[in-house]
Amino acid sequence: MTTQTPLRVLMLGAASGIAQATARLYAAEGAVIGLAGRNSERLGSIAADLAARGAGQTEIFELDLVSAEPSSALAGMVAKLGGIDHVILAYGVLGDQALAERDLAAAEAILDVNFRSAAGWSLAAANVLEQQGRGSLVVLGSVAGDRGRRSNYVYGAAKAGLAVLIEGIDHRFRGRGPRAVIVKPGPTDTAMTTGMAKGGPLWATPEAVAAVVRKAADKGGPVVYAPARWWLIMTIIRAIPAAIFNKMNF
Repeated sequence: MTTQTPLRVLMLGAASGIAQATARLYAAEGAVIGLAGRNSERLGSIAADLAARGAGQTEIFELDLVSAEPSSALAGMVAKLGGIDHVILAYGVLGDQALAERDLAAAEAILDVNFRSAAGWSLAAANVLEQQGRGSLVVLGSVAGDRGRRSNYVYGAAKAGLAVLIEGIDHRFRGRGPRAVIVKPGPTDTAMTTGMAKGGPLWATPEAVAAVVRKAADKGGPVVYAPARWWLIMTIIRAIPAAIFNKMNF
């Protein structure tokens, strides 16, 4: 008789809507789940929910992911979890595009969270996974990074840079065992999009995106759209000639 070792998963930005929905999928598999974020009380509530859903074990890591030093912090988390199989990076801020155009500090804050910080954690995770020769890094990007638009190009620029980084990490991994995936959701009904008009076929639920994230950790290419229809939508948008695109207001 053999006993299957449960997956050990680290959720960076565990309080986000997509992260919570993804963690519930892992909990149903009996996974050991690490929850990293700033609010220990909120993380405690999430941990209790995951335990009720079947998680084999939960660990809470209270820290500011943006200001923390990724390599040393990650080493401590991995040690506490007893190893690592999947790292899911799911935090970010949308920011205020109009403010970012007037206030350089506001623009820098968007870039700092969505690219500089996320890139640091991704590279630290890549080093761990490469050293052990297995595992998956799945990072939440955005379709906003596929083409610059006047409504959110600062956020989009950060996500575009992050996507290139993760594609590069996956290329680096080729033949070495681990894998890296950038998951690009379209508009999703989460706290990040509070205040936006929602509804219609272009909007997704956190649960729908989570299903894509969970699958991407096991198989698929280095770039995955969530839901899959966004691959076609963004292919069309990228193909629109600039003369036409510049007359569009979105």
